[in-house]
Amino acid sequence: MKAEIHPKSFPVCFRDVSTGRNFLTYSTLKSDRKETIDNVEYFVHIRDVTSDSHPAYTGEKRFVDAAGRVEKFQSKFSRRR
Repeated sequence: MKAEIHPKSFPVCFRDVSTGRNFLTYSTLKSDRKETIDNVEYFVHIRDVTSDSHPAYTGEKRFVDAAGRVEKFQSKFSRRR
């Protein structure tokens, strides 16, 4: 295996903003923020949505006011006589 053709990977921490959970892994991404966790220095990336907070993964259902949107659309684009 050639050593020069593969990108370098680094310890990376992806942090969910809403839950505060850390996902520790290796990645080729770097950032300006670094943090030491369990005596290992990680590059920290802040994420708005991860599998810990996304409704598709958590099973949480969110109510969307579709009726209000439909009425707004109809009033905006209805034909005026």
